Amino acid sequence: MKRVLPAVLGFALVAPAWGQTVDNRGAKQLSDNLSRYVGKQVLSGGILKVSAVGDAYKITFDLKAIAAGLPKQDPPKFDFPPYTLLVKPRGDGGWDVSSDFSTSGSIQIDGPNGQTSARIVIKDGKFTGVYDPELAAFTKGDSSIAGMTMTSRMPRQVTELGIGSSTSKFGASKSANGGVDLKVTRAIADLVETVKIDDRAVGAIKASDLVVDVTAKAIRTRPFLDLLAFAVAHEDEARLKADQAELKALLLAALPLWDQLAGTYSFKNVAFDTYAGNWGAAQLSTAFAADGVAQNGKLDYAIKASGLTFPEVIPGWIAAILPTELDLKFGGSNIDLDSMARKTIETFDLGKNPPLPAGFRDQIKNDFMANTPKFIVGRSVFRNGGTEIAMEGEMTFPGQKPDATMTIDVAGYDKIVAALQTAAKTEPEAAQYFPFALAVKGFAKTLPDGRMEWVINAKPDGSVVVNGAMLKPADPAVDDSGGGGAKLNP
Repeated sequence: MKRVLPAVLGFALVAPAWGQTVDNRGAKQLSDNLSRYVGKQVLSGGILKVSAVGDAYKITFDLKAIAAGLPKQDPPKFDFPPYTLLVKPRGDGGWDVSSDFSTSGSIQIDGPNGQTSARIVIKDGKFTGVYDPELAAFTKGDSSIAGMTMTSRMPRQVTELGIGSSTSKFGASKSANGGVDLKVTRAIADLVETVKIDDRAVGAIKASDLVVDVTAKAIRTRPFLDLLAFAVAHEDEARLKADQAELKALLLAALPLWDQLAGTYSFKNVAFDTYAGNWGAAQLSTAFAADGVAQNGKLDYAIKASGLTFPEVIPGWIAAILPTELDLKFGGSNIDLDSMARKTIETFDLGKNPPLPAGFRDQIKNDFMANTPKFIVGRSVFRNGGTEIAMEGEMTFPGQKPDATMTIDVAGYDKIVAALQTAAKTEPEAAQYFPFALAVKGFAKTLPDGRMEWVINAKPDGSVVVNGAMLKPADPAVDDSGGGGAKLNP
């Protein structure tokens, strides 16, 4: 709720506040502005109200009024106090925004399979920010809570989420490429989530700290608002069909959605409690970066962990070779979403059923693959004591079949073999892997620094070559000339 409502607020404040006098007339103007984005029924039904209070406007969201407008048969039961925001005109055309979003409430739904409910408590929730109508974004803002708990109950399952103190900072500025550059940072302490089924604990996730950093370059905030206003104004199907040319223009104006979206999630002292035992990491982080809807877009992910621990149920010989540190990088390039999006927008016709012609999905899939999208594994490293395994490579799909190259190099491979040899004396499973480890070593190339390297090439014809030696020949070629059977490649 606290994430969605400030965004809804932005829809109400699209009009600049140049020297605006706070009075009932101004409250009516704000209500009219808001109705363009949420619908007049929300205002007439009492879900949202705008009133003048001193030198600011109070915007009130009443969740109980939502329930009142739902069908009378088995309606959900809302027990939340109203959520309020204070917005005050600034002399520069922007708005000062503040809120105390502390709350304690619940929702309950009675269904054919039993009762489902959720309860949320937010302690000392504070929000302040400055909203710029020209950017359709907050130029700066802060929020904090002293703590939060949320409990959801289903007939057999109970999930409990709790966090300690949390702070957020966010801001926006005009982008040189159009749109808005955004930055959001959030810090959370003492994150705990537990799951019980039939009163038995089945899993838990814990972390002492979580820090989230997200940035967006040239995000198209204004076209997003225009699309929302169009959707609210075209709830009638006949009007939507009649104005689909306007819809297409608005969709095209929103492309590429953003130039780039990137973020990191960094955890400390992470623990995963499961039926299979407890897993953990002293440090765990994930990072992502994604281009918008582009002709040659890129997508990158990274996962880093250190101080990894594993369940005691894992055999000791396996635990000895599992990584205690990892740095995994992967992603893609040559991702043409722009042509796909534009062709879809150009082709769809809401007056037809279905809106897209037969075979269209296969057509855009073929077009997408024709741009030769590439799956990439960046140099990724797995470490455990004196051993280190590194890999990198890429894969494309010419003719819808994979063409891959992967390079793997290992420091301390002899230690891995020795551990397997020792374990093979008492562990049948280790005895099965030991001959395989020796065979793999036979394909290796020894590098000047002593590391062992394997360069693996997998071709679309099914052949696999390791360090220049044929590991697997090409698949038999299928004779589709009608003669039946298959024939080998010459």
